[in-house]
Amino acid sequence: MPPFLRGLTLGLSLIVAIGPQNAFVLRQGLTRQHGLLAAFVCALADSLLITLGVLGVGAFLARSPALTLVGTLAGAAFLLWYGWRSFLSARKPVALETAGQAQQSPRAVLATALAFSFLNPHVFLDTLVLIGGASAGLSDSGRMGFLGGTLLASWLWFFGLALAGRQLAPVMNNPRAWQVLDVLIGVMMWAIAAGLVWGAVQGK
Repeated sequence: MPPFLRGLTLGLSLIVAIGPQNAFVLRQGLTRQHGLLAAFVCALADSLLITLGVLGVGAFLARSPALTLVGTLAGAAFLLWYGWRSFLSARKPVALETAGQAQQSPRAVLATALAFSFLNPHVFLDTLVLIGGASAGLSDSGRMGFLGGTLLASWLWFFGLALAGRQLAPVMNNPRAWQVLDVLIGVMMWAIAAGLVWGAVQGK
């Protein structure tokens, strides 16, 4: 398989898995509050980390237990906080009516997207370690093709997710549907945080 297609398939297989970034971009798309901005920031952050991974930074970070532990605990704390926000929102479900919602500023969406991108150790694992390691045996030209494929996967997925969220918005006019989504997001955030803390305790 050509390096470009190998990078594209690997990138999609990693990014499609449900995670905090995906949930955030989907939610912004559903509420139609700067969903494309959220997608742009997440894709740009992933592109930076993927590029660093392919260039070999991932191997260095993987050998630094102190940096790994700090990043893991910071990411877990952020996920717990965001999960708690989702549970609070689920207690008072409302229909998806943008006129009745507090509008998020572009700056707030930007800050949250950056936090999901750089305070989530799973993102570092996927981009720096896994993708970086997968490109290690390629030639210089092959590594560039592999990099292009993984970058394309990230941009296609995040913008597709944001646009899909806009199309699903009519479904979320039902308050119960919005409540279910908030609960699922909260459970997912806490489950990921628990997994991160457990892994840190076990020294993995």
